[in-house]
Amino acid sequence: MTEPATGGTDAEPRAPFPKHWLADVLLTDGGVAALRPISPDDADRLIAFHAKLSERTRYLRYFGPYPTMSQRDLKRFTTVDHKDRVAFVAVLGDEIIAVGRYERLLDVGDGRSAEVAFVVADAHQGRGLGPILLEHLAAAAAENGLTMFVAEVLAENRNMVTVFREAGYQVSRTYEGGVLRLEFAIDPTETLVAVRNSRERATEARSVRNLLSPQSVALIGASTDAAKVGNAVLRNLLGAGFTGPVYPVNAENRSVRGVRAYPTVHDIPDDVDLAVVAVPAEAIDSVLDDCLAKGVKALVVVSGGFSDAGPDGRQSERRLVHAARAHGMRLVGPNALGVANTSAAVRLNATLAPELPPPGRVGFFCQSGALGIAILDEAARRQLGLSTFVSAGNRADVSGNDLLQYWDSDPETEVVLLYLESFGNPRKFSRIARRVGRNKPIVAVKSGRHAVPEALAANGVEIDDSVVSALFEQAGVVQVGSIAQLFDCAVLLGYQPLPAGPRVAVVGNSSALGVLAAGAARSEGLEPAKPVDLAAQSTPAEFAGAVSAALESAEVDSVFAVFVPPVSVDVEPYAKALRDAARDSSKPIVTTFLAAEGIPDVLAVRGEDGHPTRGSVPSYPGPERAALALSRAWRYAQWKSRPASKVVRPDGIDSDRAEALVQSWLGAGEGRWLTDFEASELLACYGLRVVDFTLARSEDEAVAAAQALGFPVAVKATREGWRHRPDLSGVRLDVSTPDAVRDAYRALSLASAEPLLHVQKMATKGIGCVVGVQDDPSFGSLISFGLAGVISDLLGDRAYRVLPLTEDEATELIDAPKAAPLLSGYRNAAPVDKSALVDLVQRVSALADDLPEVRELVCEPVLASAMGAEITDTRVRIGLEPSRADLGPRRLR
Repeated sequence: MTEPATGGTDAEPRAPFPKHWLADVLLTDGGVAALRPISPDDADRLIAFHAKLSERTRYLRYFGPYPTMSQRDLKRFTTVDHKDRVAFVAVLGDEIIAVGRYERLLDVGDGRSAEVAFVVADAHQGRGLGPILLEHLAAAAAENGLTMFVAEVLAENRNMVTVFREAGYQVSRTYEGGVLRLEFAIDPTETLVAVRNSRERATEARSVRNLLSPQSVALIGASTDAAKVGNAVLRNLLGAGFTGPVYPVNAENRSVRGVRAYPTVHDIPDDVDLAVVAVPAEAIDSVLDDCLAKGVKALVVVSGGFSDAGPDGRQSERRLVHAARAHGMRLVGPNALGVANTSAAVRLNATLAPELPPPGRVGFFCQSGALGIAILDEAARRQLGLSTFVSAGNRADVSGNDLLQYWDSDPETEVVLLYLESFGNPRKFSRIARRVGRNKPIVAVKSGRHAVPEALAANGVEIDDSVVSALFEQAGVVQVGSIAQLFDCAVLLGYQPLPAGPRVAVVGNSSALGVLAAGAARSEGLEPAKPVDLAAQSTPAEFAGAVSAALESAEVDSVFAVFVPPVSVDVEPYAKALRDAARDSSKPIVTTFLAAEGIPDVLAVRGEDGHPTRGSVPSYPGPERAALALSRAWRYAQWKSRPASKVVRPDGIDSDRAEALVQSWLGAGEGRWLTDFEASELLACYGLRVVDFTLARSEDEAVAAAQALGFPVAVKATREGWRHRPDLSGVRLDVSTPDAVRDAYRALSLASAEPLLHVQKMATKGIGCVVGVQDDPSFGSLISFGLAGVISDLLGDRAYRVLPLTEDEATELIDAPKAAPLLSGYRNAAPVDKSALVDLVQRVSALADDLPEVRELVCEPVLASAMGAEITDTRVRIGLEPSRADLGPRRLR
């Protein structure tokens, strides 16, 4: 490919480059590579990279043989300014495996175009490095004000043409002399984002598949001491009957548990897909080097002594993740219980748990290693069959988001269970969960107080439980409050169909238990009919007949069967009658059969492998737990049946101007609160108008301002005044005469060393509302809505959603607070224009989504009336961008 015309060849580097340009990226085969800007220090590595390229690859890239690089070219390729000339290298270990670059075309058009090119080492072609380089180069180019990429490609270079086409860009082509000239805008269109997400989904799923379906496993740190972790893991690997070879690694013994051992991974004669590491933390560096040399795809580190051991260990953990990724591997752990796959084709138990639950269709992810063993024991006791299990320990790399991507496409998994202690990337979690939940229910247990990472928790940061609930509700996740409830929902969702409605038939042979069941169902928001009370001496046939009649009724969506065994009567015929009545039903059935928990043997429908399968009837110790599980299933069914809503971007938005304003206000500073006029100007870029106001420095200015705005006006102390007199922050006076303005000025300006008065045109009388955006330490940017006032603040009556809002979510946000009925005309009051509020929160959502530098935004009060919604005051704080989270090119966290 020819080199473009630029402003020179020896530009000095412009340092430093933005830190977020550094990225660990997933390749299509599930491997990892590090992506970073090139530097002059890469000269020797670039020469070695170029020397390994085949003649064909060099010809396609440079339009000629180009066997060696000249010193002039070497300097040009490694010296960039990170603005007009940008180059990224993909690195594995200490080796460059791909290079991508763009150079601004200063003599073309308006100077906002650049020529882009990249080349991938022959051994790493077909791993998706081309699209990755293109994606990250485009993001860097957009940050530097470029809008268009140009590429010249030999017509015979079909692979390169395919890369551009499949990346999601709208490419125009011209052809001349055997060379294709491709041009495309680099704006992240909806199609482009969809392609990125699809690629991310496939690569993350593949990387997890390398962990859960390996062809071979090495246990590094296998021990002959039965009390050691390395011995227990080997025992469990062998005991589960893993279908591939297991290689113990022990430098001191020729065999462990009767299996031949090897001094190092490198000494193993065959390929190794998965390495389980059980060596002390200080010995892991040499292990990683051996794994790289061997081509190991994934690591499970069960060793502790990292972030679980304190600040020093946290630094060691970061180094471990960096090293593992630099070696091309994904990592579970450290301090992990391990991973398991019950599939007959795999039978992997690389955990510290000696026994696994039976095979099934439920995937389980948790963070706590100690809790993981209890979880597996409980699942086995309830006969809840698992497909796969991952206990991620410190969750330094592989997270719940990765597992969701895997389970989404895993045909062996129908239900997903999550036990979460913190979110790595909540915005990404919300995006993935919304998609996965459309096909497979996700049940999660997580309390708000555990949402904060350890470092933040140590500083006293807490998260409101309502925020956690809002995130789950928005994503369609079934939230429960305990491990017991998690399993209660799992046995229902895993073995029974979803209810089509809230109507519940209670059938049983105990009137007292039937009444309790109906009451429990009603308290959970279900609609129970009058219980069908069978006599205590009813026969199995009568019991089955009543259950069948309820299931066949058009007035029933689910059945709750309560059973108390008659004295000295064999219960098995009753169980068989219940199981047969429920067989092949399209409606769910739950029971309190003998107060058993889980799937009792007598109510299990067995598959070909002898384990419980679909159609098995779940039993609960009491009616309250059964009703809760049934209500959660109905709530999920409602969410799933609603059409997926899209993010709607309102008209009249000038995001380019908004970005320019924010950057000019930030300058070289660390961020600040915007002035009233700056905040108003920023909101105006998104079609949000603050009611006209001005600031007065004297009584005469205040009177003149009021007359210009038109009486009546609202006056209040400025924020500078609030700083001196916090008690005036909520004082707002409505005045109608010049004398009243003068009185207000004298009263309120006492609050400030430099007297100022905020004079504002009177807004239409309405109901006060509060719309806010906060940069949450655990969840990223959240938008909130509630009614203004002390009572709402005291009760915490606020609704939250994760950005960006879809069209339906904007409406749901307005209706979510408990006081929201006031907006609809409560007790014959005039209803407000709720569509104006919906439009307002959509615009605020777009602003916060476009501008991650906006760390906090509050519009209070917003006066909602039948005439619309008017913003009377707004506060905006900007700061250096904390993290692009789920924005921009895809990368590992």
